[in-house]
Amino acid sequence: MLSAAIQILAFALALLGVLGATVATLLPNWKVSVNVWSSVMTPISQMQGLWMDCVWYSSGVFSCTMKNSVLSLPAHLQTMRAAMVLSCMVAAFGLCLASLGLKCTRWGGSHRAKGHTAIAAGGCFILASLLCLVPASWFTNEVITAFLTTDLPDSSKYQPGGALCVTFISAGFLLAGGVIFCLSCPGKRSRRPDYASPTDPDRLVKQEKGKVEQEQKLYSSPSKLPQKDIKDSYSLQEYV
Repeated sequence: MLSAAIQILAFALALLGVLGATVATLLPNWKVSVNVWSSVMTPISQMQGLWMDCVWYSSGVFSCTMKNSVLSLPAHLQTMRAAMVLSCMVAAFGLCLASLGLKCTRWGGSHRAKGHTAIAAGGCFILASLLCLVPASWFTNEVITAFLTTDLPDSSKYQPGGALCVTFISAGFLLAGGVIFCLSCPGKRSRRPDYASPTDPDRLVKQEKGKVEQEQKLYSSPSKLPQKDIKDSYSLQEYV
């Protein structure tokens, strides 16, 4: 398994990824308008997110409208919502598993059990990073395609917002943490004896049985008897 310091670093990266993915899911600036009006009460910036649309007026007023109706949303936006929420849930579950698989913690079972738990946590983090990358890449492609379309007016064109950057960075943190945790696989080439722990009585019983069998084999064969006993047996036969 990896050292405890590297595992703690991976846990910190995954924690940053979970927080970033959660914040990015709630942010309204997934795409931002590019046009600016000069009038006093006209909006100077429009932002659209997964859950709300916001408008920032030149007078300093910031207004947001929630997207309450799910059926009125396009299919790709509903898919992105579900993917981001699922990503946050899987990453949070991975954090729970990672806390059990850390070598510096006392809970989580034996050394080998901690290794398997760390691998499971790494798989959760990698899956969560993919669930972040897919909607972010899809949304970016939609925004860039609409921006490059010449048929649309300038008021309908948007550019990628800061929430997309946060999503990509969070996905990178989750992917890095997941890869590091997946490298915590217990090595099969290691030939160190697996000593029994006080909490494992079955292994202690097996070791005691093995010692008893070795002693029985040692004293059951005549060739293993001491030389003095063999000579005494020969002398007794000659006397008889």
